[in-house]
Amino acid sequence: MKLILKNPLAFFDLETTGTNISQDRIVEISILKVMPDGQEHLQTYKINPEIPIPAESSAIHGIYDEDVAEAPTFKSMAKSFLKFLEGCDLAGFNIIKFDVPILVEEFLRAGTDFDISKRKLIDAQKIFHLMEKRNLSAAYKFYCDKILTDAHSAEADTLATYEILKKQIEIYEGQKVEDLQGNAMGYIQNDIAVLHELTFTKMVDLAGRMVFNDKGIEVFNFGKHKGKAVQEILSKEPSYYDWMMNGDFPLDTKRKLTEIKLRSFNNR
Repeated sequence: MKLILKNPLAFFDLETTGTNISQDRIVEISILKVMPDGQEHLQTYKINPEIPIPAESSAIHGIYDEDVAEAPTFKSMAKSFLKFLEGCDLAGFNIIKFDVPILVEEFLRAGTDFDISKRKLIDAQKIFHLMEKRNLSAAYKFYCDKILTDAHSAEADTLATYEILKKQIEIYEGQKVEDLQGNAMGYIQNDIAVLHELTFTKMVDLAGRMVFNDKGIEVFNFGKHKGKAVQEILSKEPSYYDWMMNGDFPLDTKRKLTEIKLRSFNNR
């Protein structure tokens, strides 16, 4: 089918150094501009972010520092991108929460105002979530072909979840599981330990302020030290521990932070 357009519609996607909108940078941008008459114009560029690309990010998108060493910076391309996107509405997958904000940041950093106030934004992920519900009632219907009555009643929800899990194991047992980047995670098994490894995010604390990186090292997952080893930061910047302990962080986060600090102290 052909989209009915009044303005050009620019589908775009970004690969970045990370997920912190204010600090991270674009390393690749691809824009497909669809014209009202159906013509399509595609531009894809590697971008030099002018900061190192963390190994965790490179492992996801496959772009390393050496791949962008000779690439243009966003600032050098800003005017060209602005011209290409002139008069365009914007579309993508999860663009409202991530791609649009980080793109606007890059334009502002380049001294260019990318005004989105008069552009229409279309997020295919939002439509997906609106039309293909991912709540407990939808799962109960999908797996058990039953209508969940008394939804949000603790007892009804508990019993439905029990039925759903049994049905999931019945349907998927032995099937390979991959993450969103296609990396193998294991296989569905009727084994609680296996299911735990597949479903529990590698968080150090339950709030996710600290997580394990791909080497099993505890790293901060927020703020100016995001991606850096917790032990290393506590050693180099002891005041950061005091700031967190006096800050508005969950008690569980403070407890885990203290455990790491004490372990580091005992290992000296």
